[in-house]
Amino acid sequence: MTLVYACIAPHGGEIVSELARDQKTARLFSETRSGMARLANEMKKANPDTIVIASPHNLRLWKKIGIVFSENSSGYLLSDSKSKLRINLSVKCDTKFARELFSNAIKRKLPVVGANYGTFEGLLSDLPMDWGTFIPLWFFLNGEKHKGKRINKPMIVIVTPSREIPMAQNIEFGKTIAKLAESRKSSRIAFVASADQAHVHRRDGPYGFHASAKQFDEFAVTAIRNGNLSPLLRLDSGFVEDAKPDSLWQLAILQGILTKLPMSAKLFSYQVPTYFGMICAGFTPLKK
Repeated sequence: MTLVYACIAPHGGEIVSELARDQKTARLFSETRSGMARLANEMKKANPDTIVIASPHNLRLWKKIGIVFSENSSGYLLSDSKSKLRINLSVKCDTKFARELFSNAIKRKLPVVGANYGTFEGLLSDLPMDWGTFIPLWFFLNGEKHKGKRINKPMIVIVTPSREIPMAQNIEFGKTIAKLAESRKSSRIAFVASADQAHVHRRDGPYGFHASAKQFDEFAVTAIRNGNLSPLLRLDSGFVEDAKPDSLWQLAILQGILTKLPMSAKLFSYQVPTYFGMICAGFTPLKK
């Protein structure tokens, strides 16, 4: 089995210390930043050749799961501080894996779309990178603990779940990723569910307050600790809408992977520094 690691990683911009508007804000996110550093260390140990990352903020394709075919993806983020510090990231994409994943998903009658940007191939085949992809990869590829000590850079496959299709199809897509990884005996594959939890923890947040936020996050923490995300994926749709997570659909893909490859789960951190919850959790294959 060549799927060597999986994780749940948040993508709030101020987890990255360079993007925090001031030292007080940076301290607010310190627990999650430490959790991300632990995930980065585990990712480094797993040493994947390819990281498949599922982001909720990339292509939003109506009733379709997106698979990026671009050869590259690059982008930048700006801090909210007076300095307006800019950080940049550029990655090479594993187009062979992406196209094989698309073909296998089509065979399983899943609603997938392959998407490119700019040109068919070459340097200008470069999909703009969203923050849901950027933030986890900033830690995994640059790593705040690894500055000046660049690790071997894996290639990336960006996928986007769909909220409009049955949850079972996102789960089935995860199974497809796991099966393809298993068939690639010479490659090491990792999976990242880029996900923030409920977004209604505070009245001064952009979505206001709802009591379901705490409940949802508690369900998520329990599901991760139990190593079984299925109960979370069966929550009432009205409850989910009230809690406003952006995590469920990426976690459905992860659950599909877990059904094919049992893994040991470790919860590294959970905190609510502002209006949304953030979880860092790692999954390692069980030793046979």
